[in-house]
Amino acid sequence: MIGLIFGNTDFPKEILKTVKKKKIKYLIIDLSELKKFKQDKKSYSVSIGQFGKILNILKENKCKKVLFAGKVNKPNFSKLRLDFKGIYYISRIIKASKLGDAAILKEIIKILAQNKIKTENSLRFNPELSLKKGNYSKIKPNIHDQKDISKATKTLNNLQQYTFSQGVVVRNEKIVAIEGKGGTKKMLEKSKSKKFRKHGVLVKFPKKKQDLRVDLPTIGLNTFKQSKTTGLKGIVVKNKQHVFLDKSKCIKFANKNKMFISVK
Repeated sequence: MIGLIFGNTDFPKEILKTVKKKKIKYLIIDLSELKKFKQDKKSYSVSIGQFGKILNILKENKCKKVLFAGKVNKPNFSKLRLDFKGIYYISRIIKASKLGDAAILKEIIKILAQNKIKTENSLRFNPELSLKKGNYSKIKPNIHDQKDISKATKTLNNLQQYTFSQGVVVRNEKIVAIEGKGGTKKMLEKSKSKKFRKHGVLVKFPKKKQDLRVDLPTIGLNTFKQSKTTGLKGIVVKNKQHVFLDKSKCIKFANKNKMFISVK
């Protein structure tokens, strides 16, 4: 039995398909905003502040392993519904939240470990959703693109230990935008250029000090469509440290629009 702790994005749906196909025993802790999994008989709708309820569900079902997938937005702590365990642990979560999303997840993993519940890698059942080094499009980065990629990589590497940023947009060796709390979509909206088309890159790497079992950067068809609208030429992710959804559709879209997909 594995506990699937699901948030937003389409990644959890891919995991659930595989788990059902392989007939693996599971239960879902649904933390998504719209309670996307409420139709599933094995799904439990829970608030992130109800640690007691979460732990009881896992223990009652003899579930000693969990897997995180999908984005869980930082909660408004003043509006959280807390149970007794939630009250006990909330000070640790609030303290971690001041360091960023990655720190919140690390703290939750620690709490689970203290209750003898192991956190599995989010790609355990879907390793095919993470690509190896190489180029996956007909178009390859040229010398100018490589300079933009290098600038973006250095920028992400130089960020503080804990940060909300998994992505950066660089055009003509200049930083256009760094991902904030609003995520990749808002960053790309800020990066639109009327002057430059097919110039610049989106680089998405894991957050610094990120626990690579959870919250990996996710790329999908919408990311490519938004990048095209922004005027970018390509997208770069890190070898085996990302989630790549709709792979064939993304490659087809990139080739059609003369964009590149590169894995470093």
